[in-house]
Amino acid sequence: MPDTKHSTLQQALNQFKRGGKRYALTWLSLRRWRRRFMLVTAALLAGLLAILFALGADHAIEAHHRLMQKSPWLTLLIAPAGFALLVWIARRFVPATQGSGIPQALAASMSDDRRVRRKLLSFKIAISKIFLTLGALLCGASIGREGPSAQVGASIMHMLASRRRNRSVSSQDLIIAGSGAGVAAAFNTPLGGIMFAIEEMCRHRAFNANSATLTTVIFAGLMSLAVLGSYTYFGRAAASLDWSNSLWPTLLCGVAGGLLGGLFSRLLIASSRGLPGFVGRFSDNRPILFAALCGLGTALVGLATGGLTYGTGYAETKSALEGSAALPIYFVFAKLLVIWLAFMSRIPGGVFAPALAVGAGLGANIAIFLPPEQAAAILTLGMVAFLAGMMQAPITSFVIVMEMTANHQMLIPLMAAAVIAHGISRSVCPVSLYHALAQATLRRVTAEVHASAARRDIGKPAALTSGAGPNAAAASLPAETKAPRQSRLDSESRTTGLAPSTPLSIEQEPQSTRIPSDNSHDEQSGVRPIA
Repeated sequence: MPDTKHSTLQQALNQFKRGGKRYALTWLSLRRWRRRFMLVTAALLAGLLAILFALGADHAIEAHHRLMQKSPWLTLLIAPAGFALLVWIARRFVPATQGSGIPQALAASMSDDRRVRRKLLSFKIAISKIFLTLGALLCGASIGREGPSAQVGASIMHMLASRRRNRSVSSQDLIIAGSGAGVAAAFNTPLGGIMFAIEEMCRHRAFNANSATLTTVIFAGLMSLAVLGSYTYFGRAAASLDWSNSLWPTLLCGVAGGLLGGLFSRLLIASSRGLPGFVGRFSDNRPILFAALCGLGTALVGLATGGLTYGTGYAETKSALEGSAALPIYFVFAKLLVIWLAFMSRIPGGVFAPALAVGAGLGANIAIFLPPEQAAAILTLGMVAFLAGMMQAPITSFVIVMEMTANHQMLIPLMAAAVIAHGISRSVCPVSLYHALAQATLRRVTAEVHASAARRDIGKPAALTSGAGPNAAAASLPAETKAPRQSRLDSESRTTGLAPSTPLSIEQEPQSTRIPSDNSHDEQSGVRPIA
């Protein structure tokens, strides 16, 4: 019996030694630590670029403000010329920089084709996006930097994804993590960045709660704290509502914000597919001149409102929250108009920050009918409601606004307003804004990649007749073009649950993130290319 006990103990001890050795070898692996070091370095770089981007945006807005104070009418020259120049540069050299940037990052995370991802995300695209967006702000365009920051962060993490030996997670997860890191560092909202990655970037796919996403967002947030310190985007708002007094304001803001946000989202989606009649043909045939006209419209609205509609709307929203200035009734409609003009011109820039200003204007209009001491709180509810209605991401909306205002006392009313607005918006616009744009972007870029591969394949028969065998010619083809087209479409159909030629309309929510490469629907319906 003692011998049996001794042998059992010896076996357990040997097993523990073997397990401890494997555990120690894992932690002592240089390859494992190199992968972690590369992940942390990429996250810090993404955070640093987002912070420098934010500082540059503040200087650009301030420079435009000083210029308008000296000569307000100069905007009639600066805005049209600036819009036209920015669109020409983007179309000529970096087409992937046009628009918000979030649809590009979403489309890249949906695709398994490395060629498609390289056309949407790269270091060149990230740097170009920063400078072109700063130029748009310098011209007075009503755009934000949240979408460009997401694309910049995704591009930096995509650089790590292209180095297979130095990454431990998939390319899609790295792109999602980079997008969340860009949003977190841009506004110093780490929780908002994580929720953006989960709710918006992973809307139609299972979120893998791995350490890569958390690590990327955390280190990007640490970079923001190290450079800018602990700050809140709109300052600390002391506004609050008692539960007994918050029922009607929350309901009104939720319904109004959801209805207005859903209608505006539907307008942006429909406009991205092309304007009707002569205006649509003119915008397609003369995009540079059309952008100049959009810039002229932005300048005229800015002059008519005394400069209230220029830029992101940050200063106007902050002053309204602090009670130092009131937003006029027409502000919400004028701001919506200039946001739409910037969107249709295809200049680089997002709609997130201007949407917050629209929500603040909506809340200011609702506050007219309620007690004046509730004005600041109702403005905050309007911001959350309109953002949730436009993005259809209620959790991200109330978390980001709560972090921007450092107001935890209104957590329950903010949550309720976001949920109500989301429900109303879904009844108006069944498809979320960013995913509708991402679907079109992915179809267009995939078609471009396949067309480029087909043009290269035209010269393959000549190579076969010059002495090279058919096996060598087949080996020289890209991996994505070796398989027959029909088998590829069949495999995509199995992953999407849709036929390859099934069109995705505004009334139909996409069932998956895998989008067929067949672009026949775009040609038939006249879908306007989305960069």
